[in-house]
Amino acid sequence: MRALVTGAGGQLGSELHRVLAEAGDDVAAASRDRLDVTSRDQVLGVVLGLRPDVVYHCAAWTDVDGCEADPDRALLVNALASRHVTEACRLAGSHLVAISTDYVFAGTATRPYVEWDQPDPRSAYGRSKLAGEREVAAGCLGAAIVRTSWLCGAAGPNMARTVLRLAADPRRDLAFVDDQVGNPTFTSDLAPLLRRLGVARLPGTFHATNQGPTSWHGFAREVLAAAGHDPGRVRAVATADLVPPRPAPRPAYSVLDGAALRGLGIDPLPDFRDPLARLVKELTHG
Repeated sequence: MRALVTGAGGQLGSELHRVLAEAGDDVAAASRDRLDVTSRDQVLGVVLGLRPDVVYHCAAWTDVDGCEADPDRALLVNALASRHVTEACRLAGSHLVAISTDYVFAGTATRPYVEWDQPDPRSAYGRSKLAGEREVAAGCLGAAIVRTSWLCGAAGPNMARTVLRLAADPRRDLAFVDDQVGNPTFTSDLAPLLRRLGVARLPGTFHATNQGPTSWHGFAREVLAAAGHDPGRVRAVATADLVPPRPAPRPAYSVLDGAALRGLGIDPLPDFRDPLARLVKELTHG
């Protein structure tokens, strides 16, 4: 399979590139320095030049607070760029697998969100990603949109790295919110699933996360436990008590239910504690 990965320098894109290459695919890695996804000419040039079987669109601006401060840039990178990638895939006959987020939902539900629930984003980041979803759905018949959440991987910054860095100082106060609940998702599990969706050219919207909803407080405790530290060091705080306060609103409850994958007979990703233990070992022991 010939594949193109946008955002290949990020934690998901780099892991996906590795998985595709190890599977024997002819994969082109389009990191930000090679492909500016906000440039229609560049996107069309690269995709039509390669004519890949599948394009995995991982490129995005995921700085939630940065998006809140600059919503125009968020729309440019997360929405208009998706229009360009979608157009290029349509012209090249490439299957598109586009990555989205739990932030498209309001986070006010009392049960896990399924793929057919109505999006209602509350942040500039969420609105820009929903706009990108709409560009994909309208412009490329048969494309796949994969919503995920709380990504962690060996490459790039993520909460697991942050917790380990803070925990290295025994005098450091470890305080994490306990009123934001979601599903941690590990790139080592998500990337093979994305390849499976691409190879099968499955269309539609999918929710793909590791199992086991938790809060950021609970997640931090699991990181410490996996690293052999005392999880009791982690103190619970409310989002409203964070100092300084976060500019962008976060979903209070954004657990995603993979009903579409389950309906197709595709097993859910495993409990997050298993890949977390592997990642912590990799980050602490190399």
